[in-house]
Amino acid sequence: MLGASSVDGVRVAGSFRDPAGYVFRRGDSFFRAVTLHGAADYNATRASGILKWLSDDGRLVRILDEQPSSDGNATILEVERLPWITHPYEWSFQLLKTAALFHLDLHLALLERKFTLSDATAYNVQFVGTNPIFIDHLSIRPYREGEFWTGHRQFCEQFLTPLLLRAYLDVPHNAWYRGSMEGIAVSDLVKILPLHKKLSWNVLTNIVLQDKFQAGTSSKETRFSVKERKLPKQAFTAMLRQMHAWISRLQPADKKKTVWADYSLVNTYNDAERQAKHNFVGEYVRSVGPKTVIDLGCNSGEYSERALASGATSVVGFDFDVQALDRAYENAISRKLNLLPLFLDARNPSPNQGWMGTERLGFGERMRADGLLALAFEHHLAIAHNVPLDQLVQWLLSVAPTGVIEFVPKSDPTVQRMLALRDDIFPNYDVHEFERILAANAVVERSEIVSQSGRTLFQFRRRR
Repeated sequence: MLGASSVDGVRVAGSFRDPAGYVFRRGDSFFRAVTLHGAADYNATRASGILKWLSDDGRLVRILDEQPSSDGNATILEVERLPWITHPYEWSFQLLKTAALFHLDLHLALLERKFTLSDATAYNVQFVGTNPIFIDHLSIRPYREGEFWTGHRQFCEQFLTPLLLRAYLDVPHNAWYRGSMEGIAVSDLVKILPLHKKLSWNVLTNIVLQDKFQAGTSSKETRFSVKERKLPKQAFTAMLRQMHAWISRLQPADKKKTVWADYSLVNTYNDAERQAKHNFVGEYVRSVGPKTVIDLGCNSGEYSERALASGATSVVGFDFDVQALDRAYENAISRKLNLLPLFLDARNPSPNQGWMGTERLGFGERMRADGLLALAFEHHLAIAHNVPLDQLVQWLLSVAPTGVIEFVPKSDPTVQRMLALRDDIFPNYDVHEFERILAANAVVERSEIVSQSGRTLFQFRRRR
């Protein structure tokens, strides 16, 4: 039963697909149980030194301890806990591309040592900052001579087709991927790709022909089975390398700049106002000491970087603008920041979904931090989308116990532009009402006006 007690712990609800094992939790620690079904492959992999080699290299989550279960039916692995668990539909194009190339590199490295991966799900890749790491020890098993890449379709639908959607059609993958959860079907992509794209060798072999093969395997006339055919290891390796070379060349086919792509470079702040904002954020982090911070509306990651420079150890940034996320990713790489920039439509955050609504946990259950930055953020919900201020404040306070929220008044040029083409239906939208609502739910530690237009920063501590 999902969520039931398992080996003196609580089984992770989404960990039910693999007969070789499952994940469970005891308090703040995580464990992987290796069942009798998966024992032979796991023991062979462990004995080879593969797991230690990958862990020492930073490519695989470390095993902290290994013990037999009390009933003797499983081996229990205590595994390293990661600070954040994210889903592919929250990744930016560049993060998804990084994860895809990492997965292929890992598979190639394993094949050199006569091991392989049993599947190709994107959910087995996670991130520490922008660095990918593999989390499923039981997906690694000995290679069987002549076997096909049985994860080819899964790799294409969970990595490749979402990348091609933006690279070829200028359509971000996030909403589509979340709606299907298992990726974007090759059959769907085939229907919308232009003919000249379908005729390219890579698309033809990995998308078009695979779609034809899938259609054939669903008919009663098919007699093809991968168990009856052989694929030489050299051809298998060449296939992975060709895929790697193709994906490494993919870039977003953005036709024009999005609204907020260059906001960090072109905005309504002058240098003194920006510095005041930096000083406020820095003082908050130094005085309160949050180690993990969520930055809502992170844009290029400018204030995420300030939080890290002031003492935070890890920041997850969220933004709706896919080009801004690409810029944040580039900044995190070039500046070596422990910043993970993710996609978020705050009007519709990632929900609990999948089997029984528990297979993939949503934003509200996964994304908790010590501190919050919500800078130049609230007006996009309150003004642009009519979210009531009291509900907005309650949602923000649910993310972290302390933080900084910026209130943008009607006198600000950004809000004036928002109201230029619509009726002003917000008679109670002002800084005093915002502060009243915030003070009713949290302690306002300090506040400061940081712009000529009246933008105000509030540092809060949530009431217990």
